[in-house]
Amino acid sequence: MTSRMLIGLAWLTLACSGPESKAGDIPADVPEFEPPVALNADPPVRYPPDLYRRRVEGTVILHLFVLEDGSVVPDSTRIEQGSGHAALDSAAVAGVVAMRFAPARRKGVPVASPFLQPIHFRHPDTTAPGGGRP
Repeated sequence: MTSRMLIGLAWLTLACSGPESKAGDIPADVPEFEPPVALNADPPVRYPPDLYRRRVEGTVILHLFVLEDGSVVPDSTRIEQGSGHAALDSAAVAGVVAMRFAPARRKGVPVASPFLQPIHFRHPDTTAPGGGRP
């Protein structure tokens, strides 16, 4: 079932602080800020079986805080926007504990960063509006 579950990863960056750098220390092609990147080969968030069978879909937006080593601070995780289904919201919160990230980077240096992580629960047999696949 997890191979059928699609989790879209998009990143919205909030303000964060990082080490100060002197002008000229960083090559010109290094971005000012790079958000955290999920490293899990398989998504650790599991679709609740009852909702999967009933083809209930939704998106949960989680507020996370990732440290310089890429680990999520568990107590920082909260639901920024719920899906409208408590079981989907709970599954998103429970699964994010097992997510691993490459940390955010400011001018190439790893930094702690808050960000918003959407978790999309989409059933593979459901078509998107307009007749396309989700």
